[in-house]
Amino acid sequence: MKIVLLSGSKVGSKTRTAMNYAQKVLAEKYPDVETTLIDLGEYDVEFSDGRNYLEYEGDTGVVTKSIMEADAILIGTPIFQASIPGTLKNIFDLLPVSAFRDKVASMLVTAGSSKHYLVAEHQLKPILAYMKAQIVQTYVFIEEKDFHRKEIVNDDALFRIQRLVEDTVLLTKTYTKLREEKEAEYGF
Repeated sequence: MKIVLLSGSKVGSKTRTAMNYAQKVLAEKYPDVETTLIDLGEYDVEFSDGRNYLEYEGDTGVVTKSIMEADAILIGTPIFQASIPGTLKNIFDLLPVSAFRDKVASMLVTAGSSKHYLVAEHQLKPILAYMKAQIVQTYVFIEEKDFHRKEIVNDDALFRIQRLVEDTVLLTKTYTKLREEKEAEYGF
């Protein structure tokens, strides 16, 4: 099983801090799962121009191909101006419409205000559904007050990240098994 953890912003540290913790939980609880952490702040990704994702080279090609080869994607995003960052939206634009078919997608959201908790519901979930993802229904929302010096200091937030990782792995295993059983029915 391959899981990509996508930290969807070029700036800030809170989302990356939370994604690092999620990756640590994956490594400790599921050492057999292949994980890749993609922090968009470390990549030079081109703007989408409508080409097939396989035609992009460099960092853009690396990021898009990694996502397409994954069984699951855990998306980390900050909320800026009551919206997901343009860098994350650009990733979705680079991929085909059905990029997340047969993939599980889960979300980890960081924000400076509790008023932004519905951004995932009203912006991110519809995009993932449109792109055919099997969405982990509960997501983690962490506020600025839950961080101190690039560390998560809220035990409940840490627990919710652990649970999100568990749910992501369990749902991925379940959908993989169901898909394999369905394909076996065809007998060829």
